Amino acid sequence: MKQVVQNYKSGELAVLDVPVPGCKPGGVLVRTAYSLISTGTELMKVSEAGMSMLGKARSRPDQVAKVMQSVATNGVPATYRKVMGKLDSYTPLGYSLCGVVEQVGAGIDDVKVGDLVACAGNEHALHAELNWVPKNLYSPVPDGLAPRHAAFGTVGSIALQGVRQGESQLGDVALVIGLGLIGQLVVQLLAASGVRVVGVDPDPVRCELAERLGAAACGDPASAAVEAAVAELTGGHGVDQVYLAAGGDSNQPVELAARLSRDRGRVVDIGKCRLDLPWNAYYEKELDVRFSRSYGPGRYDPEYELEGRDYPIGYVRWTERRNLACFLDLVARGSVDVEPLVSHVADFDDAVETYQRLKDGDLKAVAVLFRYPEHTGEAEEAGAPAVAVPAVKRSGGVSTPARAAKTPVRLAFVGAGNYATSMLLPHLTQRDGVELSTVVTTTALSAANAQRKFGFAEATTDLDAVLGDKSIDAVFVVTRHSSHAELTRKALLAGKTVFVEKPLALTEDELAGVLAAVEESGNDRLQVGFNRRFAPLLQEARKRFGARTGPASLRYLVNAGHLQHGSWYLRQGTEGSRFVGEGGHFIDTASWLLEADPVSVYAVAPSGNEDLQVVLRYPDGSTATISYVTTGSSAFPKETLDLIADGKVLRLDDFVRASVYGRKRWVSSRLPKARDKGQSAELAAFIKAVRTGGPMPVPLESLVATTSATLAVQAGLAGGAPVTLARAR
Repeated sequence: MKQVVQNYKSGELAVLDVPVPGCKPGGVLVRTAYSLISTGTELMKVSEAGMSMLGKARSRPDQVAKVMQSVATNGVPATYRKVMGKLDSYTPLGYSLCGVVEQVGAGIDDVKVGDLVACAGNEHALHAELNWVPKNLYSPVPDGLAPRHAAFGTVGSIALQGVRQGESQLGDVALVIGLGLIGQLVVQLLAASGVRVVGVDPDPVRCELAERLGAAACGDPASAAVEAAVAELTGGHGVDQVYLAAGGDSNQPVELAARLSRDRGRVVDIGKCRLDLPWNAYYEKELDVRFSRSYGPGRYDPEYELEGRDYPIGYVRWTERRNLACFLDLVARGSVDVEPLVSHVADFDDAVETYQRLKDGDLKAVAVLFRYPEHTGEAEEAGAPAVAVPAVKRSGGVSTPARAAKTPVRLAFVGAGNYATSMLLPHLTQRDGVELSTVVTTTALSAANAQRKFGFAEATTDLDAVLGDKSIDAVFVVTRHSSHAELTRKALLAGKTVFVEKPLALTEDELAGVLAAVEESGNDRLQVGFNRRFAPLLQEARKRFGARTGPASLRYLVNAGHLQHGSWYLRQGTEGSRFVGEGGHFIDTASWLLEADPVSVYAVAPSGNEDLQVVLRYPDGSTATISYVTTGSSAFPKETLDLIADGKVLRLDDFVRASVYGRKRWVSSRLPKARDKGQSAELAAFIKAVRTGGPMPVPLESLVATTSATLAVQAGLAGGAPVTLARAR
C-alpha cells in the first residue's frame, strides 16, 4: 500500500510503498476514502523539517532538553548516533480520516466490514491507503454523512474539546483569535451553542468566511473594528471567553486576549502560539487560563487509546471517542457545515506536490483533503450512495380514451403564482377547446384574483373536491417546490392527467412516492414542465444539425443571476437547493439533444456561492457540462449552449438566435425580445395528449431519469466523486 512520509532530517516528502498493517485484536483495518491535511499542525511539521539543524533546535527546545539529558547520561557519541538515527528516518503524516472497515479484529462488535468510520490519531489515522485503528479512536459515521465531511472528525473533536474547556453558556460573547481550520470550527460550534462570536485574523478572506459561518463580526487584530465589536456586544465589559486558535511566534494573541476579556474571564489555548503571559494584565482581571489537550480525555493514555479501556460516562462525560461521535452528529444534522472550509481536494497520488504548494504558499487553503483511488464501491455506498433511477411500473389500471369531438378539455390549476399567471395561463386562455374549470389556492383572495383575470369557472381552496370532480380531465400543479411530489401523487391516484412544474420531486423518497402512485393506480399520465425541448428555435436548430454518428460534447452556460433577499427560492431547508428546483430544465434539454439519459453525474462547486459545474456522462460516451452560475453579470445572456459532434457545431444564444456550422452554415433570424422558451408548444402537446388519449409529450422514464440526475448533483457535491445513475429493474 502507499503512505505519505517525511524525513525530518532532510525534509524530503514522499509517497512510499509500505506493507499493509495487520489487523490486531481490539481494532479494525480501515481503507481510507478521504484524509484531511491539518494546515496548521502538519504544515508546521513540514516547515520545521526544512530548517537547518540549528533552526530545528530553536523550534523544539523541549527536544533539545531531552538531548542534553541524554548527553549527560549516555555521552555525546551515543546520543549523536541516537539523534541522527531518529532524524534520518521516515515519519508519518496525518491524523484525521474517514474510510471503510475492511477487516474487524477480535473483540470488536460495534462495527462490521463495509461500515463507514471516522478515525483519529497521529499513529492510526495517517495519510495511508490502509490503517489499523483501535476501538476508542474510531466512530461509526451517521447515515447520510458524506465521507469527505466525516474526514473532519478529528480536527472537529479538537475544536469541540476547546469549546468544552471554555464552559460557554447561552448568551455569552466569545473571542476567537485565529480563523484557520480549528478557529473556523470553533466559531461554528460556539454559534450553534447560542454564543455570539467575534473573530480575529489578519486574513480578510478568513474573516469573511467566519462571518458567513456564524460570527457576529471579524477583523484584523490591529484594527479598531474588533474592539468596537466587543464593546458593542458586551456593553463594554469584555468577552466571557477567548479561544486561542492561532499559531506562530507572536505574543500578540495573549496580549489581545487580556485586553478584551472581562473580569474573571476564561482564556483557552487550543493552538500552539507563544504564551508569554503579561502578568499584570492577567493578574488584575484574575483571568482563568486553560489548556485544551487535543481531542479530549483519553488522549495520550495508552490504556484508553491502545487497550480500549473506556472511562465510565458518569465520571468522564466527554472522552476522545464521544467527542468524535458528537462532532460527526453535529455535522450530519447541519449544525456545523464543513463544506465551505474545503479549499482543495487532491488525489492521494499528488500528495507531495500538494504539500509543496501549501508550504510555498501557491495553494492558500483552510482545509485540504486527499481523495484515495479506492474511494469507490463500498465507500460511496456508505456515505454518498449512487443514485438509483427507479423503474417505472404500471399496473394497467387506468386508460385515457380519446375525447368526443368538440368536447373541451377541462383543466384545474393548483396554485396561481407568478409563473402560472405569466407563463402558462396566458397561453391556455387563447387556446380553443380548453376550459379553465377550477383554480385552487391556499388563500381565498389569490384564487379569486386568478378567477377574475383568467376566467376560471370556479375558485376554491378545497383540493379534495377538485380531485374528486370526475368532469376535470387534467390538473396543473404550479405550487412551491416542496409540495409538488405530494400533490402529483394525489392527482395521479385520483385518475387525473397531471402537468407539474419542475421539479417533480426534491428527494429520492418523494420521487419513489410518485412512482408508487403510478404503480398503484396504473395512471402514468404525467408531464413535468421541462419546456426548453419544445422551443421552436431549438427544435429547428436540432433538425438542421441532423443525425450524428459519434459521441458529442455539449456545453450549457446558465447565467442564473443573483436572487433578491427574501426569495422563497433561497429557503433550501424546505424548498430544496436552487439547482434542484431549476436544474432539471438544463439536464432535460441536454438529454433531449443527445437522445439518451445520463449514466453518471459529477458536480463541483466553489466555496461561498451557489455556482455549480455539473458534468453528465451518457451511454455512447457523450458528455454535457452545465455551468450554473449566480455570480455573473446581468448584462450577459442567461442561457447559451454549444453542441459539438461529427465536425458540426450547434450554437444557441439565449433563445434569440441559433446557428449550425457544418458543410453549410445556417443562422436563424433574430427573434424579438420576447424569447420563446417553448411553453406554448409544450402546452399544445400536453393538451393534444389529453384530448386524444395519445402518448404524453415526454416518456415518464425520461422524466424520472432527469429528476434522478438532478438529485444526484447534491449527492455528488456531498461525496466529492462521480455518482453513478443505476437503473433499477
